[in-house]
Order: sequence, then C-alpha cells, then structure tokens
Amino acid sequence: MTAFTKQKMKLRLPDSAQNWISLVGATIALITLFLILFLFVISLLLGQGGLYLGLVTYILLPAVLIFGLLLIPIGMLIRTVQMRGKEKVKSGWPVINLGDPKHRNAFFIFLIGTVFFLFLSAIGNYEAFHYTETVQFCGTLCHQIMQPEYTAYQHSPHAKLLCVSCHVGPGASWYVRSKLSGLHQVYATLTNSYPKPIETPIKNLRPARVVCEQCHWPQKFYSRTLRLETHYLPDKNNTRWDIRLIMKIGPQHKAHGLRTGIHWHINPNVKIEYLAVDKKRTDIPWVRYINLKTGDTLIFKNSEEPIPPQKIDASAIRTMDCIDCHTRPSHDYQAPSYFLNTAMANGRVSPDLPDIKSVALSIFDADFTTKDSMLQAIQTKLTRYYSKKCPTIFESKKSQLDTAIQTIQELSSRNIFPYMKVRWDTHVNNIGHLEFKGCFRCHDNSHISRDGQVISRKCDLCHLINSQGSPGKMETAPAFQSLEFRHPVDIDKAWKNMACSECHTGLNP
Repeated sequence: MTAFTKQKMKLRLPDSAQNWISLVGATIALITLFLILFLFVISLLLGQGGLYLGLVTYILLPAVLIFGLLLIPIGMLIRTVQMRGKEKVKSGWPVINLGDPKHRNAFFIFLIGTVFFLFLSAIGNYEAFHYTETVQFCGTLCHQIMQPEYTAYQHSPHAKLLCVSCHVGPGASWYVRSKLSGLHQVYATLTNSYPKPIETPIKNLRPARVVCEQCHWPQKFYSRTLRLETHYLPDKNNTRWDIRLIMKIGPQHKAHGLRTGIHWHINPNVKIEYLAVDKKRTDIPWVRYINLKTGDTLIFKNSEEPIPPQKIDASAIRTMDCIDCHTRPSHDYQAPSYFLNTAMANGRVSPDLPDIKSVALSIFDADFTTKDSMLQAIQTKLTRYYSKKCPTIFESKKSQLDTAIQTIQELSSRNIFPYMKVRWDTHVNNIGHLEFKGCFRCHDNSHISRDGQVISRKCDLCHLINSQGSPGKMETAPAFQSLEFRHPVDIDKAWKNMACSECHTGLNP
C-alpha cells in the first residue's frame, strides 16, 4: 500500500467541524462519556455508590452528554452558513459523494459515532429504566417528602414489592403516564409547592383491580379466617381485653365461591357503583347494585341524607374496587391506640407499668411541629409522670420504663411525621370501622332501596365473635354460634346506634 493510498484513507474531520462551538461540544461529550464509563465501572464492579450515583450516572450525565453532542452539529451548521456566505454555493439538499474524501471522512465519522452512541444509549436506557423503577428512587430521592410513605411501606405486607408494581403496573402506556406525572412532581418539589400531607386518594391512579389482581384475583380467595384482637384499656391496671373473631372473608365453605362474605363485593358477576360527595369518599349517599348475569339492578339511597336526582346526574359515579376498602394497603399510619396495643401485647411496652396506656396516649394529643419535639415530649412526659406520681415504680422498674420510652419513640416515628403533617387521622383507612367510618359508609341501616331492602349494619355480616373478655373472665360461644358484641366499657346499647369512629379517634382503646 502506497503512502498516497494511506493518506487518502486517513479519516479527517470536515472543515465545517473546525469551529469553537463544535470543539466545545466535543470536549463536553468526551469528558462526560469518560465520567459515565468511570462511574458505571465503579457501580458495576465495586458495588460502590448508591442512590445519587445512579441519578448522576444514568440521568444527569447523559443529559450533559446529549447537550455536548448537539453542540457539534450546531457549530457545523453555523460554520457551513458562514462558508456559504463567502462562497457562491447552490442552495438545495446536501449531496453525499463517497468518492469525495471530505464526504467519505464525514460519513465514516458519523457512522462510527452513531453506532457507538446507540450502543451506549441502549445500555444507558436499560440501566436508567431499572434505576427509576427501584424502591430507593421512589422512596428516598426526595428525602422528607416521601419519607412517610416510604417508612410505612417498609413495614407493610407489600414491603417486598417494587413501588411500580402497584403504582404503575404492567404495560408501556402506564409507564409513560407515570413518568409524565413524575415531571409535575419534580416541578412541585423544586418549587416547594407540594401539599402537606400528600393528598389521597390519588385521582389519576390506575384502576386498582388491574394491578391488585396480578396477585389477588377473585378466583383466588379464602373462605374464613380466625383473628385475635388484644386491647388494653387506659386505666390504672391497663386492663387487657381480648376479642376473637371469625372473619367472613369468604363463604363458610370454600366450594361456594364468592356468593357470600366480605369479598362478595368483588364477585365477577356483581358490580357495585357508588357516589361520594366528598374528596375522601367517606360520605356515600347513593349505591347501585347490578347483577351482571341477570341484569337485576337495585339502587340504595341514604334516607337520612337524601341526594337530589340532579346532583346524581352531574356527579361521577365510581365502580367499587379493591382500594375502596383496602385504602392503605402499603402506607398505613397506625393510630397510637393500635401500635400501643401491639407493643403491650408483645411485651415491649410493659403492661405492669401503671397507667402506661393512658399517659402514653395523652402525649399524642399535641400537634408536634418537628420529629425531635415529639421524641422529646415522649421522653419528658413519661419520665416526669413516673418520677413524680409513681416514684417506687420509677425506681424498681426503670429498665422497663426505658424500654417502653424507646419503643414508643420508635413506633411514633414510623407513624407520625410532623414535617409533612402526616399522622394516623390524615389518611383514611377503610378496613374495618374503628377509627374511620369504613364499612359504615354504606352499611348503616339508612341506605334503602325502593322496595324496602336495606344495606344492613349487622355485625355478623362480616364477622362472628367467638370469644371476648379479660383473661380469666372470657365469654366463649358454643361451637358454630357467636356472641353479641360486648363493649369493654359499659356504654349500654349506644354502640348499636352510632359509628365506632364517633368515639374511637385513635387516642383511646
């Protein structure tokens, strides 16, 4: 091969690329590419870095790389226009002539650069996709904003699932929607315009049955299950009260399918629609039942608070799905009465400490402004109470008191977030009917159809009481029978005519 041939095959940048804009763009692109490769090797081989390394490697630096690459053709275009101004060049589409060394050089540089860029883009896009799907990206990138949801999620039944499994679900269209929605969230974060607390229910969330039934489909159901609830009364002795319930999740016999039981509401042959007049969907004056097999339809209206027909026509009617009852499947903020009962049942908060339940509950009457002030209040109030009111207990059971204080601080930190104004009563949880109306939104004896049928509030629709009472004084039902509910504190029959949530606010048993 002659020297002349070698010179002809040598790649050379076109004249239009010899300008400062393209040079700066190429410099930015090369430096950024080196940084991306360097950080990628660190994260891949050494396992070093973390959330922000991924943010820099797969999102921020690629954006800078693309900016640098764009500067190259922009500079070439400006240079070409300048050269055309000096020379008389025919206007029209550019002609590529591979026989011309300049054209050939430009073509091969562009071809090699494009293949290399597309190869890196494929790897980068793949890594960026998985990075933005991680729990850490969803839960910790925005620090305090998502801290309540992320903390509650870590202690939920779905803690091993990715956030996107429920919030996005399968399919490319909803992935794109979620990322477009994310742009608004980024804007709200940067401008500090996000709501405190984050509002629920989320308006544009994917229909729950589409995502929930990836795991929990109607044909996979359970007949009945036994549940034991342990409560401690806020009296001097922290009196224990147990209630054992047979939950009618499904029918008495599994072979009966979804004909009866709580999950009858998601029977594929049944459609339940309702109209709520508030954002939280707690006030439901109108319900429609449709038998999809026969077409039979029943409309139930709240006789105590009737809704005008014109308002029904103008309102959006919602089809009931999983999330209407399972309001907080992964982000449940437990009430103090609940997490104290649990801690006392497992011994982390000793029931032998007199008045521990009532004193601890009284702490959470306050509206804390910071997490530190909440933790300090727990420490100060409990220490002061036992040192002054129960000095003997303070001395003899100091270790139990210290453990109780630490436990209450830990559990309150999981469920109360002053910065985001999040606590147990800011997000409705409609499972059951204790701190919120829950089942009693419809099952209140007030929703009546034209032919007189009533949506009943009978206890045995959903559960049967197997036993109830204090240890040693338990009342137990005979086999295949149930007990009438007995309130731990004598309130006569008031519990039959009012919702539990009218008294149970999360700061009492």
